[in-house]
Amino acid sequence: MAAEVESMFYVRETPWHGLGTRVAEAPGSKEALILAGLDWKVVQEPIHTGSEELIQGYKANVRDFDRRILGVVTDRYKVIQNEEAFAFTDELLGEGVQYETAGSLQNGKRVWLLARLPHEYIISGERISPYLVFSNTHDGSGAVKVALTPVRVVCCNTLNLALSTASRSWSLIHTGNIQGKIQEAGKTLFMAEKYMDSLGKEFEALRRIKLTDRQVLDYIEVLLPIESGASSTQEKNMQRLQEDMKCRYFDAPDLQDVGKNAYRFINAVSDFATHARPLRKTENYKENLFSRTIDGNPLIDRAYQILQAA
Repeated sequence: MAAEVESMFYVRETPWHGLGTRVAEAPGSKEALILAGLDWKVVQEPIHTGSEELIQGYKANVRDFDRRILGVVTDRYKVIQNEEAFAFTDELLGEGVQYETAGSLQNGKRVWLLARLPHEYIISGERISPYLVFSNTHDGSGAVKVALTPVRVVCCNTLNLALSTASRSWSLIHTGNIQGKIQEAGKTLFMAEKYMDSLGKEFEALRRIKLTDRQVLDYIEVLLPIESGASSTQEKNMQRLQEDMKCRYFDAPDLQDVGKNAYRFINAVSDFATHARPLRKTENYKENLFSRTIDGNPLIDRAYQILQAA
């Protein structure tokens, strides 16, 4: 198990992020909560100095079953329990929602769930499955985030483009009227429909942008540059990555009938960003890869910006 993953499950085939314990069928919320190791609560307790003096204005978020301190927060901080996250998704997506993965990072400081939306889209003749990701922190380090992550079914590439015409994510801070904010997040499905509609239009626009082989090679060098003053080893490593991306554009079987265009290129970059082995495989690189399902992938965003300017 990867270094920062405390507990996690996934359904059937190993997902692109490669994390978790395999289960045969996608569970409902009650079973998913247990399989993910998230069937615990956060309690808030006062903080005292070594001489038993109360520290005003702050509390400790403590996990109930093992008394682990998850973080120190202000009095204004409102806890959103793990079961509330699943309840939100249950209510949003309706009866029978299936959870593809869920889990805990950093000993409970960060938790998430990922559910497949019930409607699959056919965009430019291809099957695109949208997933809803709900991420929460219990250590006070971040907001609750809800994001849409479209996945190209044939190859499991994430296609979460940063569109100017539609947002794919929403967040709330842990203060104020939390329940009211969560109810407001019910607009997420409307947001998803708008984003997928905009994504479909953008895919069509990208298909119309024809690319020469020379342009593709130039764009790859821009995305994966060999820096001035690089050592021979660094130069060889970057050339290896460039060759990897070239293969994903020119040789990928699932892109052979797409045509030589910007849509093909953005898929090749997504495939590289989602599946390529990094030069330095850090202990937490899989967790970092998974986190980009919410935050977006800088490499894909950069490629999209280049294509828009083409």
